[in-house]
Amino acid sequence: MNILTFDIEEWFHILDNASTRTEADWGQYETRIHQNMDLIFQLLDETNSRATFFCLGWVADKHPDIIRRIDAAGYEVATHSYAHQLAYEQTPTEFQADLERSIKHLQDLTGKKIRAYRAPGFSIKEYNRWVFPILVEQGIEVDCSVFSARRAHGGDASLGMFEPGYLDVGGTLLKEFPINTAAVLGQDLIFSGGGYFRVLPYTAIQGLMRRSDYVMTYFHPRDFDAQQPMIPGLSRARQFKSYYGLRGCWPKLKRLLTEFPFVDLAEADRQVDWTRVMKKKVL
Repeated sequence: MNILTFDIEEWFHILDNASTRTEADWGQYETRIHQNMDLIFQLLDETNSRATFFCLGWVADKHPDIIRRIDAAGYEVATHSYAHQLAYEQTPTEFQADLERSIKHLQDLTGKKIRAYRAPGFSIKEYNRWVFPILVEQGIEVDCSVFSARRAHGGDASLGMFEPGYLDVGGTLLKEFPINTAAVLGQDLIFSGGGYFRVLPYTAIQGLMRRSDYVMTYFHPRDFDAQQPMIPGLSRARQFKSYYGLRGCWPKLKRLLTEFPFVDLAEADRQVDWTRVMKKKVL
């Protein structure tokens, strides 16, 4: 099962960086999301692909035409928070207000229930699993935030989830579609989205795809924008991770979509035999 998803945010929504930290900082940057969304829509049209879009409530607020266009094309709309903040830097009250605001904006625009959520930066760790009961309280049925490996902005390796399963949230079952990894030389390698996908050569990704029964992708509009300016304040390592491979990402993903079958999250949900999946207690 290969799942195609996009996180819909602006090119300047870079986490954990002083010049892009809050909504107040974002006004200094130009808007590039429309031209980058055009590339995504073109890609999906040319490959006849379905995808789920995890959208910021901020994008829905500032650019409602984008959300309407996604919905009108028949693609699934999910939430990626409102203001793209790291979940573990928020209090439970702040997180709930942000989530509620995002869901309201997206549901008002689409007229459809928002069922799925992905945390910015996969920013759920062992110590902020209090996120999950808030998701359940807000009507979220499917989460795509678990990253069972170490990473800069999140990751909860102790959950050990690498394929669809249930999170037992105080007796309520929340469906989880985690990020997948592949074991390479004893290390868990991520290859299916963002900077990981851009850095790896296509032949490596192709080989890892062939040996994987479950793949969860995640891409951003900025991943296809080779002309975007350099964000100030990034370290050299962050510059590399954020800008390397931008020019080749669109053709690389197009090739992937023509060589491997993909479904959106809703179809993946229908294909999973939920009577047979693992259950992980989180609270």
